Amino acid sequence: MADGIVRVAAIGDLHCTKTSQGAFQPLFSRIAESADVLLMAGDLTDYGLPDEAKILARELSGLRIPVAAVLGNHDIESNKESEVRQILCDAGMVILDGDACELQGIGIAGAKGFGGGFGQRALGPWGETIIKQFVREAVDEALKLEAALARLRTTHLIALLHYSPVQRTVEGEPLEIYPFLGSSRLEEPIGRYPVSLVVHGHAHRGSPEGTTRLGVPVYNVSMPLLTRAFAGKFPFRVFEVAIGEKQPGEPTPAHSTPPPRPVAASASAESAPPRAAAATGRRATDTVAH
Repeated sequence: MADGIVRVAAIGDLHCTKTSQGAFQPLFSRIAESADVLLMAGDLTDYGLPDEAKILARELSGLRIPVAAVLGNHDIESNKESEVRQILCDAGMVILDGDACELQGIGIAGAKGFGGGFGQRALGPWGETIIKQFVREAVDEALKLEAALARLRTTHLIALLHYSPVQRTVEGEPLEIYPFLGSSRLEEPIGRYPVSLVVHGHAHRGSPEGTTRLGVPVYNVSMPLLTRAFAGKFPFRVFEVAIGEKQPGEPTPAHSTPPPRPVAASASAESAPPRAAAATGRRATDTVAH
């Protein structure tokens, strides 16, 4: 951190597998050089297995900056999310689930989120019990996010999610699966607090940027998306947040910087783009279940 600027890196959808040993080390080395804080937007593992979490924990062992994360749908696939969470927490990560933390003077509110769709096309609690349960899950995740935001007293707030709170950042995905990529119910608590920006993952083929109805920036930091959108660069975003007192009515001073470009491969082995960007272990069923 220099001159009151905190550099916040963000990435999601690493999908770490049992064979990912060494795949993410160049990526994390570059993140450590480029940022003061790292946020990870879910799908940290591919099948939600403890062995996958152990691999990721070893990959993160050389990272000397604070890390906060949320789990994604892949991380709970095997019903071992408690073990996955504990392994990653033991490695020094802060895993948020309706919780909040403060890193380098910035408040981070985290929740997984859920699906349900956006705007007037969002699914409503009507009809079969299973439909009502689906909607209830989306509402509960929005309440978790609101509770996390309410705990923070910092000048700058970042909302960390896996699912998207706005339609704009899932555009590019098949229209038929929009309801499974996010929910506008997540947008409601964001509008009630002075949130500087929102980061999420999940939509691998979505769009990098959007805003809420009230103009809060929303960034899709899914690694497969960033790999395509910023070809030849390491697939993470960096946001510069100016720490200091805001005057009444002053816009929140936070903006995104482009992902850093890898230096020439001849400089060192770690300078090349990480192998993980090309192979994330996603399954054929990820056409629907990202």
